[in-house]
Amino acid sequence: MNDKSFYSIDRLVEFGLGMSIAQQMAKSMNETMNSMQIPSEQRMKNATPPPVFFYLAIDGKPAGPFSDVDVATLVANKTLTKDTLTWKQGMPTWKKACDVPEILRLVALAPPPIPTGDEA
Repeated sequence: MNDKSFYSIDRLVEFGLGMSIAQQMAKSMNETMNSMQIPSEQRMKNATPPPVFFYLAIDGKPAGPFSDVDVATLVANKTLTKDTLTWKQGMPTWKKACDVPEILRLVALAPPPIPTGDEA
């Protein structure tokens, strides 16, 4: 390549066209990125997690699925105890209820028994 071909008008035109195309591509990408809906942090905080369903071993047989409300009722009825085997999606094996944090949370939120006449 000699000096004349480097500075030729053809090279300048190629360069100008390349720059023009690059600018159009960058503009198109920027417009696309600006129009994307990105969830705000607040919306993500307000998003409700998917419901969790539990399976319990009752009388030696698997039963369920039970929702949080169902599990809280079983805790109140004393059907579910700390030794009841439980399982939920994502757990590799069945565990005792006392070893499952979500169950312990439900136990803690359950109201105490209503006092009888002589306890009040």
